[in-house]
Amino acid sequence: MTSKIIDCCGLSCPEPVIQARKAMQETGLNQVNVRVNATVARDNVARAARQMGWQVEIEPRGEEFLLTLTR
Repeated sequence: MTSKIIDCCGLSCPEPVIQARKAMQETGLNQVNVRVNATVARDNVARAARQMGWQVEIEPRGEEFLLTLTR
């Protein structure tokens, strides 16, 4: 399984969504891990991933969230 990690902490929307979408469109990636530190970014990235047909797991990590997006 090929994966990529994206750190979007401190970025405001729509930048985390743009970066996550770009990664999900890369050829050969089966998993994208996205770190965010805002609930709005968490919700928007999760929504975008689900619309693209990806599975979403959200893990709270203190003040941050780790979203694991799987094809």
